[in-house]
Amino acid sequence: MSETATNMRELIEATLRTVFDPEIPVNIYDLGLVYDIQIGDAGKIKITMTLTAPACPVAGDIVAEVQQKVEALEGVTDCHVQMTFEPQWTKEMMSEEARLELGFL
Repeated sequence: MSETATNMRELIEATLRTVFDPEIPVNIYDLGLVYDIQIGDAGKIKITMTLTAPACPVAGDIVAEVQQKVEALEGVTDCHVQMTFEPQWTKEMMSEEARLELGFL
């Protein structure tokens, strides 16, 4: 991965840490909801993510917030958010920090 792509990935990860699941006081990145970040040519970003539950009532809000915040980054021209429920999210996907914060360790 080039230095530019590495820097862009770090910026995207930092941005995703500002998006929170309203039902859980931890950001979506540390919750393990982001499965993949692809950085394409000409600033096109594709993020594959899931939700803690398929019937999440704020799914549209979370996706819109991810898209808006990532597209606001310098160098990003487009952000496509792909939702998936394969594999299904589990508590084990959370970062150690998130599990500590929520008392799961």
